[in-house]
Amino acid sequence: MGKQKERKLTAAEQRRKEQFEGLTARLERKGYTARPLTVGAVAANVLALVIMLPFVLLYAVWYVWVNPTLGGELSLPALLGLLALSLALAAVHELIHGLVWSRFAFGGFRSIEFGVVWSALSPYCTCAEPMKKWQYALGCAMPTLVLGFGLGAVSIYMGWRIPFLLSLLMLLGGGGDFCILLKLLFYRPKGETVYCDHPYEVGLVAFERAAAGGR
Repeated sequence: MGKQKERKLTAAEQRRKEQFEGLTARLERKGYTARPLTVGAVAANVLALVIMLPFVLLYAVWYVWVNPTLGGELSLPALLGLLALSLALAAVHELIHGLVWSRFAFGGFRSIEFGVVWSALSPYCTCAEPMKKWQYALGCAMPTLVLGFGLGAVSIYMGWRIPFLLSLLMLLGGGGDFCILLKLLFYRPKGETVYCDHPYEVGLVAFERAAAGGR
């Protein structure tokens, strides 16, 4: 089989790739080995639905159980407002990633970069510094915990229909993050390990160094 042709990187992705190669070289000199924990974009979208759809259905049943009267159909202005708010919360989602990860980065918020993959109309946040497993996992999960699960639970008990619908969109939107999170949690390193965002693929890279006295 021939080698798969790599996609053309944007200028920002190319710059991050070069920075990441420098980081990789420094860590390899210290005895670390890179272990990619990435997933293809198509697979990530499919897995995101598989992972999050059960939660969406569970929350929908929960909402109907607490609020038997659903109200009438949404008007066109309400639907347009829902769309506008969902776009705003997508940006807030990425901001939460950055705020959490910046707390663990030596460079603080200077180590965080935001952008948009215009071909997929998808905003993103990435951190240039390696982190501990729990630090990366916390930053990965926090937006969906707050805007999806948290907002959804509050909306159910307050009977807020529009915020509840937004929470369902945020749950679905967080599926990619939870796909990466599961990949991270199931990874079992054999030595000292740090974790860093992949500069342009979906996922991260684990840098693992054998424990002292290990082979």
